[in-house]
Amino acid sequence: MSVNFGSRRVVTGAHYGLRDWLAQRVTAALMALFTLLVLLQIIFSRGPMGYEKWAGIFSPQWMKALTFVVIVALLYHAWVGMRDIWMDYIKPVGLRLALQVFSIVWLVACAGWAIEALWRL
Repeated sequence: MSVNFGSRRVVTGAHYGLRDWLAQRVTAALMALFTLLVLLQIIFSRGPMGYEKWAGIFSPQWMKALTFVVIVALLYHAWVGMRDIWMDYIKPVGLRLALQVFSIVWLVACAGWAIEALWRL
């Protein structure tokens, strides 16, 4: 005879928990490594810091590709964080939706600006 204690709970909702936690950690680690790489290039390169040196760091194609990946990681990191804040603290659905749409539009605009600045170097 099988005895079940308590009611069987049906879990519903967004199911973001572990995936978002992991995404935040992975994107943060990627951004930290990228920052360390750029700092090391600045510290160990010769000469005064100026536009030529800065542009020289980002001129190789591999560095532009890596920077693009980090920009995407930053945008995803920001989106996950903002979406979680809106879902946790903003209860009126209409206001939450408006804030989420505004966040998406703002992040897409930031992505366009960052990518345009990157490829201009």
